[in-house]
Amino acid sequence: MKRFYTTFVFFIIAWSAFAQTGTIKGIVHLLDGTPVSHVTLAIENTNLVGVSSDKGAYELKNVPYGQQTILVSSVEIQNKKLKINVNKKVHELHIHIDTKGDISLDEVRIEKKSVKKEIETSGFAVAIIETKEASLRNLTTNELLDRAVGVRVRQNGGEGSPIEYNLNGMSGSTIGLFLDGIEISTYGSSFNLNNIPPAMIERIEVYKGVLPAHLTGNYIGGAIDVIMKKDASANNITAAVSYGSFNTYRADVGGLYRNQKSGFTARLSGFYTHSDNNYEMWGKFSKYTKPGGRIIRNYRVERANDKFESLGGRFEFGFTDVKWADQFFIGYNVSDSHKEVPHGITMTKPYFGRFNDYQAHVFSLNYNKKNLFIDGLSLNVNAVHSKRNTYLQDTVSLKYNWDGSLLVKNSEGPPEYYGYEPGKGQQGDAVITDIDRTISNVRSNLAYTVFSGQRISLNHKFEKTGREDKDLLNPARNRWITNSNTTTNIWGLNYESELLDGKLKTNLFGKYAFYQTEQRKPTAETDGVMIYEQQKVKRNNKGFGATVSYQAVEKGFLIVSAEKSFIMPTDRHMYGEPENNLLANPDILPERAINYNLGARYGAMEMGKHRLSLYGNIFWRNGYDKIIQQTRIDEVIDGREEQVEDIQVTQFVNLSKTQSIGYEAEVNYVFDDKINAMVNFSKFNSLFKVKSDEMGNPHSLYDKQIPNEPFFTVNGNVQYRLNNIIQKKSVVNLYYNVGYVAPFSTIWIESEWFTTPTQFAHDLGTSYRFPSGKLVASLDCKNILNAELYDNFGVQKPGRAFYIKLNYTINKF
Repeated sequence: MKRFYTTFVFFIIAWSAFAQTGTIKGIVHLLDGTPVSHVTLAIENTNLVGVSSDKGAYELKNVPYGQQTILVSSVEIQNKKLKINVNKKVHELHIHIDTKGDISLDEVRIEKKSVKKEIETSGFAVAIIETKEASLRNLTTNELLDRAVGVRVRQNGGEGSPIEYNLNGMSGSTIGLFLDGIEISTYGSSFNLNNIPPAMIERIEVYKGVLPAHLTGNYIGGAIDVIMKKDASANNITAAVSYGSFNTYRADVGGLYRNQKSGFTARLSGFYTHSDNNYEMWGKFSKYTKPGGRIIRNYRVERANDKFESLGGRFEFGFTDVKWADQFFIGYNVSDSHKEVPHGITMTKPYFGRFNDYQAHVFSLNYNKKNLFIDGLSLNVNAVHSKRNTYLQDTVSLKYNWDGSLLVKNSEGPPEYYGYEPGKGQQGDAVITDIDRTISNVRSNLAYTVFSGQRISLNHKFEKTGREDKDLLNPARNRWITNSNTTTNIWGLNYESELLDGKLKTNLFGKYAFYQTEQRKPTAETDGVMIYEQQKVKRNNKGFGATVSYQAVEKGFLIVSAEKSFIMPTDRHMYGEPENNLLANPDILPERAINYNLGARYGAMEMGKHRLSLYGNIFWRNGYDKIIQQTRIDEVIDGREEQVEDIQVTQFVNLSKTQSIGYEAEVNYVFDDKINAMVNFSKFNSLFKVKSDEMGNPHSLYDKQIPNEPFFTVNGNVQYRLNNIIQKKSVVNLYYNVGYVAPFSTIWIESEWFTTPTQFAHDLGTSYRFPSGKLVASLDCKNILNAELYDNFGVQKPGRAFYIKLNYTINKF
């Protein structure tokens, strides 16, 4: 019996040791830290197998204690074996692999269904812009967007100028601009798409029409969501510096650190931008006023009073891939900028002495967790609180020409100047204003996977904006402060499903918004007591829609979406932005729209060394009370064109009924992973559809194209890669880009004088990656033929320009 007990005890001990298992997890990555997906990992002599995810992450569970061998294999990499002694519950093992021969990372990625493809085939009319290649060149984020199908970036001049975005005819505040799912306006004017370098960005998602659940909000025309880099699989530091024409220089630096044991993660980045914007203007909107008032058109002159400078930093600290959170970050953004204002909405009158200063302090919290409490439940919360300040000064009343000389009244005799006018500035009355904005913005998404392929999600957006406008020019009125508050609550409910083995994807959604605005404006002061005029508005609205994606053939998808939705007036619609020449319009109405999209995507189709991808989309949009920037409708009288041309300020107004029908397409071609070519175009007619005016007579603008919208654009580019040209393991890339914009009217009235002419721009560039892969040098020439280019309201853009840039990366520390 004793022997039996002894044998039994030894059996239990041995069985327990044998039964103990652990988990091995980590990241599969290349030498430079780039994660690699679809790598197979197996425990030798067992049936335990895992595959790395899109982010290179893998996990092997129930691995028996003791010496084990991990087999790492894939068709794109050098297979390898790793020995590990499993003696605890969790082992973190990050695996470095090598590609076979000269296979590039692009080839490794081509086999997987990337995040890009997942989004593009989800049922939305969406384009994904990847920034890896562009971050090595002297391209801004807005230049990348301007080359995307159906996107037009409307910029009033050079660096730092006011910008509007047009997505196939939808523009202004109907377009959502997001930074990681939070409205970018929260971060202030000095931290925007014009300043954020592509090196800090993972990708840009451009939605046209219907928006996904996590972007539920006050938008109907689409959205641009900038996804910042977050990959914590490898510690790294990147830095870049560039210099170019018009005394333009940029610098940015970014770093990421993660402690693999605790999960503590830090992400830090910063940027600096400066430009004199002193490019030459010579188009028909550029003029010189001679003594006596005679005007010379097409006057060649260097643009003046347009200097721009911006400085910003982003600091985030938190934890990634820990038990209680997939990501948890607390962040702080600070940014500051200075912008001289060279003219009003049009280039009719040059300004000297008008400028803006911006500053923003932003605090943020980001939390997301999959399988929260129970399997299938996920929570994502983004909360941002910002304090923004805008200072505007315009106190110089002298009148100037573009070359900086004073205007002369008389044409004969000694010159007589206009001189100072008390109480006047460059744009009407003199101003020194200080605007403080406090914005709280919270977005939350709670989603539950009911069962495989079926998910329901509840979304909520809360935003509150407080604004104080102070008049600093009149110290006696220092208590005359206008207070404006806007509060928005938007609820959204989504149901997503995957059927037919994932070939059919649907998304049904509805949303409800409650909106409240309050303004208290001082009108008088009696015996030290302020008298206010108060306005209060409450509105609510609802919308709904659906998206469908069907994989009709292998690599071929049909994409359909429809939406009936709204946009509520925002702070800038109602109260204006004096720093951007926008007047207030407190009576503006909400905009409603019905959007339909039908598209198809095919690719990548492979034929030997050739790969081809195709995309097309048609859309139909009906707008009611469409919100646009006002354009002149005055009659043009011969010899008095300047009266119509002279638009110093504008405001948002409603167009009671509009309709837009159009189409877009894109073709991508790759040969031998060395030549990449792309061409895309977008064409639409955005028409005013009110047949009768207030008197019942036929409306003079019926069926006319809405002005100041480029309705036909084409973009094309070619990239050619050369390996081992100057040094072994070096890479040279050559780039060519062409952009075309068809003529379009600047104002409602048909007139050759107010038609923005045909625009054709050509860009050339090259980059050289040194053998170590750490240093990349690039040279870009933009608008190499010095074409005459315009944008909003006929403002001329820069001509030929050259830029050089250096990028340096440290991936191992």
